[in-house]
Order: sequence, then structure tokens, then C-alpha cells
Amino acid sequence: MVRDFSSLVRDTGLPVNEVIAELLLALREGRNAVLEAPPGAGKTTMVPLAILGEGRGNGWLAKKRILMLEPRRLAARAAASRMAELLGERAGETVGYRTRLDSAVGPRTRIEVVTEGILTRLIQDDPSLEGTGIVVFDEFHERSVHADLGLALTLECQSALREDLRVLVMSATLDGKEIALLLGGAPVIKSFGSSYPVDLRYLPGASRPERADTETGPDFVRKVASAVLSALSEEAGSVLVFLPGTGEIKRVEGALREKALTPDVDIVPLYGGLSREAQDLAIRPSPLGRRKVVLATSIAETSLTIDGIRVVIDSGLKRVPRFSPATGLSRLETVRVTRDSAAQRCGRAGRVAPGVCLRLWPEHMNAALKERASPEILEADLLPLALELSVWGAADPEKLKWLDPPPKGALSQARELLIRLGAVNHDGAATAHGREMAGLPLHPRLAHMVIRGNSIGLGALACGIAAFLTERDFLKNERDPDLRHRLELLSGNASGGDAAHPPHPIDRHAFERVKSAARQIEKALGIKGRPGDPDKAGLLLAFAYPDRIGKRRGSAQDGRYLLANGRGALLQASTASAEYIVAASLEGGERESRVFLAAPLLGSWLEEYFTDQIETIDVVDWDQQERCVIARTERRFSALVLSERPIKDPDKDMVLAAPQGDKAERHRALPWDRNSENLRARINFLSRATDLTGVAFPVLSDEKLLGSLEEWLRPFASGMTSEHPKGST
Repeated sequence: MVRDFSSLVRDTGLPVNEVIAELLLALREGRNAVLEAPPGAGKTTMVPLAILGEGRGNGWLAKKRILMLEPRRLAARAAASRMAELLGERAGETVGYRTRLDSAVGPRTRIEVVTEGILTRLIQDDPSLEGTGIVVFDEFHERSVHADLGLALTLECQSALREDLRVLVMSATLDGKEIALLLGGAPVIKSFGSSYPVDLRYLPGASRPERADTETGPDFVRKVASAVLSALSEEAGSVLVFLPGTGEIKRVEGALREKALTPDVDIVPLYGGLSREAQDLAIRPSPLGRRKVVLATSIAETSLTIDGIRVVIDSGLKRVPRFSPATGLSRLETVRVTRDSAAQRCGRAGRVAPGVCLRLWPEHMNAALKERASPEILEADLLPLALELSVWGAADPEKLKWLDPPPKGALSQARELLIRLGAVNHDGAATAHGREMAGLPLHPRLAHMVIRGNSIGLGALACGIAAFLTERDFLKNERDPDLRHRLELLSGNASGGDAAHPPHPIDRHAFERVKSAARQIEKALGIKGRPGDPDKAGLLLAFAYPDRIGKRRGSAQDGRYLLANGRGALLQASTASAEYIVAASLEGGERESRVFLAAPLLGSWLEEYFTDQIETIDVVDWDQQERCVIARTERRFSALVLSERPIKDPDKDMVLAAPQGDKAERHRALPWDRNSENLRARINFLSRATDLTGVAFPVLSDEKLLGSLEEWLRPFASGMTSEHPKGST
């Protein structure tokens, strides 16, 4: 029997309680609703519990569950645990959660907090969402690709199969009017309450911003550490510091530990790659008489309530992925926060008591901040989205309901790669292989790799590679780009080292996370056994990244490669001695990319496993240095020339059809001697004297000869060749 949660919700005294009755009425009378509530209002925990009360009797939620999408794994687990605590239970009973690598649900679970990929999988597996009464999209202002996709699929499910399904979108900073329109004119409920006042302060600064306001070097670390020390000496309570990434967290933590902090202060990091125990340490209240400094990424912006925080120090920076359709690469970029993000961070200081927020930038710089970040769907790698749409059967994505439709160019590029991976047909329909890929909790590239690797007896090794590329690098010396060294450690076959070559230092927690992730992927595929030979890592990477197979150009010492996608790449390591490599991680530059992680690839593997992608073509080029036409037969893998041989007697049409831009060079390369030039001069004179002679002579100027090169040179081109190292001329 479902309990009456109204008193429980009311007793918390959170601002959102003022609009709970209005929200519940909107969901009884209609199907959809939008809730706008500021940070700290309590929407994440109070709203699902209040909705659960609608399950009494024959209400619209009777015997159905609540699915709530939470963008981040840490926030999903924390929200479920907090709701369960309010019910006097543990997560996995009435309230549970599911994330990619962790879950706590049971037969009695009525509220499931899920991360984005899980929601998409649930809808794909059961398009009618049988047994679900409402789907709640929390923190929708983050506008991730999977959240946009999840909403689009849920609305189609509602429209075509489940008229009784409810949809609730909740946001802290996004204007609800546009979402309400997408939801068919749904009502917008606003919570105007606030928790506690926050004293907002700015760092005094010059009248103009610094030269590089996203720089995170030593000066940045000193500035943050100084602000923390001042806050500890001048303010009460614990301190939350927003930093762009784990690297800055570790450097600031090191700087603070060098200072003479009082014994009652604990320094605790908070980011996604930490263990559950370390994350819980950052979130839960400090023991009586102690306080803490939480060094966090943007993971702490939303949903989480970190007990005891009275001071927020905002560095004003965050790290975001940027995908370039031109290169097909994603890279992390440090950027200034947006105004809505800064507001979210500031709100953390007023959740439990009046607080202080110090922004580490001058107040006048607010005018330069963007109002909000661009939706991820407009900038992200759309390969996962393209695969999900193909599995869903959305031949025309524009027929789905989007706040921002996926860009056609990026989506088309993603589909081309899916065709190359065998995941979709040329008509856009998912193949059986594509459906199997979509069923794995992996990026499509990695899903293809583990399935293909398993088919040739390298399944366990492929799972280890996929797990490593999904999780954080456990090797502390991350400058070593050889993937094989990581795999040797995972397999337990790495040498212990000696005085001259010490063993690789590793991050033990990150190491265990990779091993756990590998076991889960193996379980999903039914793979058993130990990982295979790490030296075959390059072959498996080639399945995932065929466009990043590289062939060495120049000497081995140069470390320069040409990738199959036509871009250059630079690898500074012993791996650069290999003729072929596969780059798993690289950063795109204007001219060439820098490779951070790679493995060598044998040329024989290309011949054996990628035969269908190797083509043989005849090529005719103009050699600028030798000033001649060269003709050769090439065996190519995309932009890579695997082998070539000269064409001894090329067809004259091929020779004359060489690139048109080189006609002038070819004309000048002919053996014009003094007699032939004199002949041209006499004929050109006679062509100008036609009125006097009455005979029309052709014009043999350079321009005329270049324009009719194929006509007068064709009879002489056949058989005119010479030995040349690059082909016949």
C-alpha cells in the first residue's frame, strides 16, 4: 500500500513544497508539465516522493513506477540514497537507481533514478514503457545529447503507444516556455522560493581581463589556494571550490597541504572518477567540530546537496568536450562558465544556511559571459545518437520532437562511419550487428570492437581495452602513449621492473574501476578467460578506429604519421618506430594531431581483416620536382597507400588527363629547343599576317597550346616513357 507522502514532503520545509499541490493537480488533469525551480529548492528529492503518493487507490500512477533521468552517475546515486533515507530505507527498496556500472533496484522499487544511457536502453527495449507511469527529466537545462534523445523518444512513445504516460521536465535555469510548447502546451509551474541569502563577492581586478583567462598554471593554483585560506580564516562552515578538472584539483590539493592548515580542516576531492567511498566522504556531513574543503568539478553544480557548505569559491572555469566534424575528433577544452552555470554554483552556498560566494574574476567580466552553454547536440559526437535513431527506426529524425534538431552534416558523417562499421545499411536501417552494438553500454566504436574482437578469439582483450578507454587512465605517467603497457598491467603480466626500469606507478582506484568495467562488459557478452596478447591491441583498435590507422612518413625518429582520414599525426614515443599505428586518443591541431595513446599495427593485419576496404586504383600525377607525369597502380586503405608499382605503358588518355592545374608545367617540361621555338615564332608571325598571305596559319602561343594540349600532344604521348622511381613518365 502506497503511503501518503504529503506530510513527509511538507515537513522538510524546502521551497519547492509551495508548488507541489499545483504540480500534482497539473499531472492529474493533463499528461505533461514543466517545473522551474531554483538551485536548492528540493525538486530532485521532493517531487518524485510527492508523485509517488499519486499511486494510492485507482490514481493515474496506480501500480506503476516513476522513472527519473539524472544526468550524472554520482547525482543519480546520491538522489536515490537521499530519498530512501527520508523513507527510513536503503536504496534498492522503494527507491532505487541504475547507472552504467552500478545499480540498486528490487521487486518493490517504485522510483528508479537512472542515468541517460540507461533511459535510452529502457525505451529501446520496451517502446511502450509498460509499467511506467511517468518519466521525469531532472536538470534538463544541462541539455545533454542523451537527455534530448530520451525526451524525443519518450514523447513519441506517448504519442503513438501510451496516451496515459506522463512527462515532467524539471530545470533550474532553463526558460520553461519553449519546453512547454514542445510538450504540447504543458503548464509551467514555477517555484520562486529560495533557501538562504548568499553574499556574492568578486575578486578585485584590473579594468581589463587577463591575457589568457582560461589559463590554469601555477598562478591560477596560487590564486585559488589563497582564496581558500582566506575563507577558512574569515568565514564559518565548510568550503566548496569549483575547479575545471581533476588535474587542477590535485594541484590545488597539493598546494593546500603544503600550508599550515588548522587540524580541524579536511581536504576532500569530488569528481566522477573517484570511488563511491571517496565521493560519499565529500558529500556527507563533517564530524562534529570539523569542517572540510571540497575541491570539485562541475559535477557539484546540480542535484547534489553537500552538507555543511557555507562558502563557495568559483574559479569561473569548466572543462567541456568539443567535437570537430572536420577532423572527427573530440577534445576537452577549458572554457569560461556561463551565467546560468555561475548561478548554479553560487546557489550551493545557501542550501543549509546563509552563505558566501566568491567569484575569482572581476565583476565587470560578467558582461562577457555567455547566458548559457550551447546544447550538446549541436557540438557533440553524434555517432551514439545516429545509432540509436537507426535502431529506433527514425529514418527521418526531423519527425521526432526536438528542442534543437541534430545538425544534418554531423549526423550524415556519423551515419557514414556506422555504415563502415557494418552497423547500419545504406538506407539507414540498423543491421543485426548494429542492434547488438546498441545493446552494449559502450560507445558504438568500442561496441563494434568488442563484438568483432570476440569473433576472432580476442574478446577478453577487447573488453579490457574498451573498459580502459571508457574509464580514467590509471597510469600515473600518462605521457607514455603505448596502450600495451596498460594492458600488460591489467593482465598481470607486466614485469616488476628494476633499478634502471622501475615498474609503472598506477592509481589503484582507477585501476580497479577499469577491471570492474571490463568484467561487466565480459558478462554482457558472455566472455570468459584471460586477456590475450597485448601486442594485438593495435588490431582491436583498428576495428574501433579505422579512420585513425596511421602509416609512418619520414624517418622513425620523426614520429610523423598520415592517418587514414587524411590528417597528419605526431607520436613522440618508442611506438613511433612502427610502420603502422592506430591512435586511440589524440588532439586535433590545425595541421596535425598529437597522439596521446596508440598501439602498433602489423601491415599483414590490414591485408587479412580489412580486405573489403582496400582498393586498387590507377593514379596519374604531375611530379613538381621532377617535372614529369608519373603513372602508377596503388593499393589504398582510405588515404593510406599500402603499396604501389609503376605502370610501364600508361594509357595516353590517362597521361593527358593528369591534373589540369599542371598543364603549364607539363608544357614547359617538353623538350623545346631553339629550332622548335623559332618554328613557333615564324608560324605565329604568319598567323598574324593572314590578311596579307591569304592563308590561315594556327596560333601557337603558350595560351593556345595549353588550351589544346590533348589535341596536338595526344598522337605523340603513346609509348613515350622513361624510368622513374615513382612510376612511368
